[in-house]
Amino acid sequence: MYTLVAVLIIIVSVLLILIVLVQNSKGGGLAANFSAANQIMGARRSADFLEKATWTLASALLFLSLVATVAIPREKEENSKSKIQDQIENAVNPESMPAFPTTAPAQPSQGTEEQTE
Repeated sequence: MYTLVAVLIIIVSVLLILIVLVQNSKGGGLAANFSAANQIMGARRSADFLEKATWTLASALLFLSLVATVAIPREKEENSKSKIQDQIENAVNPESMPAFPTTAPAQPSQGTEEQTE
């Protein structure tokens, strides 16, 4: 279900991008290609269509986003324990002392000191 909604969101987003790019903020865009006033898709009608398509696609994107939020796959109730809580429970005790070696390093013998000098 979630995958289907995600694919629909991508399709609607691409269509919305294309519709917005076809529009021109100053009344040009697709409407500028039609000069005759008696055509079915005249200048005014294409602007109306593009505006309605923009609002429809924007509404569809909002609706699909809400549906996707509801359809997100969740873990089962048995495993509802949070991952942060697991990390807290499995963490090392900070009060415990690390085990460092307690023996002192061996003293160099007299013969090796004379050779290095």
